[in-house]
Amino acid sequence: MQRECRKIQIFDTTLRDGEQSPGASMTVEEKVRLAFQLKKLGVDVIEAGFPISSNGDFNAVMEIAKQVKGPTICALARAVDKDIESAAKALTYAEHKRIHVFIATSEIHMKYKLKMNPTQVILKAVAAVKKARCYVDEVEFSAEDAARSDIDFLVQVLNAVIEAGATTVNIPDTVGYTTPEEFGFLIAQIKRRVKNINSVILSVHCHNDLGLATANSLAAIKSGAEQVECTVNGIGERAGNCALEEIVMALKTRQDIYQLKTGVDSRELVKSSNMVKQVTSMKVQPNKAIVGANAFSHEAGIHQHGVLAHPATYEIMRAEDVGFSSNAIVLGKHCGRHSIRRWLSQRKINLIESDIDILSIKIKSLSDKKKRIEDDDVFEMLAQIEKLHSVESNFNKVSATKC
Repeated sequence: MQRECRKIQIFDTTLRDGEQSPGASMTVEEKVRLAFQLKKLGVDVIEAGFPISSNGDFNAVMEIAKQVKGPTICALARAVDKDIESAAKALTYAEHKRIHVFIATSEIHMKYKLKMNPTQVILKAVAAVKKARCYVDEVEFSAEDAARSDIDFLVQVLNAVIEAGATTVNIPDTVGYTTPEEFGFLIAQIKRRVKNINSVILSVHCHNDLGLATANSLAAIKSGAEQVECTVNGIGERAGNCALEEIVMALKTRQDIYQLKTGVDSRELVKSSNMVKQVTSMKVQPNKAIVGANAFSHEAGIHQHGVLAHPATYEIMRAEDVGFSSNAIVLGKHCGRHSIRRWLSQRKINLIESDIDILSIKIKSLSDKKKRIEDDDVFEMLAQIEKLHSVESNFNKVSATKC
């Protein structure tokens, strides 16, 4: 009998942490439009913004709370009374509401940024959680820079905020410093040492400064984390966050390892990616996992032959399962005749083998001079081949007449 998969909550912070990417600022209308798409995507929590930061952010959170029903709508607040009051007010109309309070717990942050001692930080965290619970039933607490915090102190803080009423505790790798083994061990220690940890949701929030955000999040999940905070296209501060599309498809594709699931409709991933790209004007690199233009494209002849024989030879996911209409066989320097025949067949063009040989030579020759072969280039080559046949035909006629 197959064991039922445990569900991992997807906490999307595209509209909050994602917007903190330089140049990614969004209008109220753009945030609302994206929030509706995130609902369609099937995320569990939408972190709509940081209401105290600006009137625009406050209004965006309020409009999303009014209009988008279904997912939990979350607002961020520092462990400061005015932040929490602003977040609560912005969430007034939300069907399901969450206030997300945070304070740093690492020695370097406490010393240089907060200028507070550990006892003061614990008291501030507890007071913030208690105040937030006066307004909402769901309160998330984040220990900023948790990955660089002293484990004994981190356990003290988490014990205190859970007792104060936090319903979710979040462990951020705020500066993208940790490694999968290290972060997995930290989460395991928290699961083992924090009292009543099983009465709350244990969340993680990883940054990508070393390119390890998704790997670290997966390691945390293996150690018992129940919520992953992520963004569409992995946008966010500095090198960004754990990419939503990567964590979702890693869990879906390797369910044999993780035995976990999410509520995300993966067929909406490409649409969501394109919308974020359009709204923020932040391009997605072609080789970006899952949603990049090249993610399901094949140019190498060996790969093309395999994929045409059976997609699973070189594709571990179906392009259609993430929202592409199909995979792509690209004509270029490395392509083989199998791909050329497929291109011709799709356009109902019949060529004899000798002409396919000529076309192949022309494609490879142009590929040495041009980055990408477009359909118009191939049609031009076909016209040249046809012209060559016409010249040969006329030459043969003239030769026959002379004879």
